[in-house]
Amino acid sequence: MRIVFMGTPDFSVPALDALVAAGHEIPAVYCQPPRPAGRGKKPRASPVQTRAEALGLEVRHPASLRDAEEQAAFAALRADVAVVVAYGLILPQPVLDAPRQGCLNIHASLLPRWRGAAPIQRAIIAGDTETGVCIMRMEAGLDTGPVLLRAATPITEKDTAARLDDRLTGMGAALIVEALASLDTLTPEPQTQAGITYAAKIDKAEARIDWTRPAAEVARLIRGLSPFPGAWCLAGDVRLKLLDARAAEGTGAPGEVIAPPLTVSCGAGAVRVLTAQREGRGAVPAADLVRGTALPRTLD
Repeated sequence: MRIVFMGTPDFSVPALDALVAAGHEIPAVYCQPPRPAGRGKKPRASPVQTRAEALGLEVRHPASLRDAEEQAAFAALRADVAVVVAYGLILPQPVLDAPRQGCLNIHASLLPRWRGAAPIQRAIIAGDTETGVCIMRMEAGLDTGPVLLRAATPITEKDTAARLDDRLTGMGAALIVEALASLDTLTPEPQTQAGITYAAKIDKAEARIDWTRPAAEVARLIRGLSPFPGAWCLAGDVRLKLLDARAAEGTGAPGEVIAPPLTVSCGAGAVRVLTAQREGRGAVPAADLVRGTALPRTLD
């Protein structure tokens, strides 16, 4: 098939690779424009742009698709379908209508649960025991379109956002190839109105740990925000980013370090921190962190 690919972050790259490996024609790849990054704030190409250029594919990164000229350029590609994976721009109706068989989105949740920007993080933070990937035919609404295929995976206490992202990335790449291979025979399944939830973009203000909350909730926050933006607390005047944790037994004042190397009491129960990062340094096991950092008895 002749496919326009639209995606930006690392999550999108395996799907692009899978489409190329399956023999589909990719006349153009759309992604977000390069953004300032690093200490020098020099423009840095997105992971999708970098991979597309390595594959010898044409890359386009308009700031918006609302312009009639951009919409005409998109339509001129005469695509059979567009595959959209965490692209980051709203697709106006003329863009949605341009491909012969519409636009398909790889969405990292079991719709209609967790429509929106941060489904992986929200599923972990909320304590969901299962999530997955849906191939959805796109409409003008936010992740409201009918689902063509879906695949599920359990969420365990070992899953951080990064680990779950990696697993769902591979699932999505395989599922879009399967969907395209049988696109003419698939029956779109309208989403039910029951069970709709919205995965709002993560606000950095959410990342500060409140040790008065129950341990299970704190541990999920830590895993759900790992590695970015990272749940954090203060150890005296040192900012610590906590990247992996498990709920544990223990009692003490909220924030009190009650057992080595780094088990911290919460409003109910305690959290055993497995991986942490001091500001300006790399992530290390909790045992290594406490050997190199004199921690106060209570974290804030």
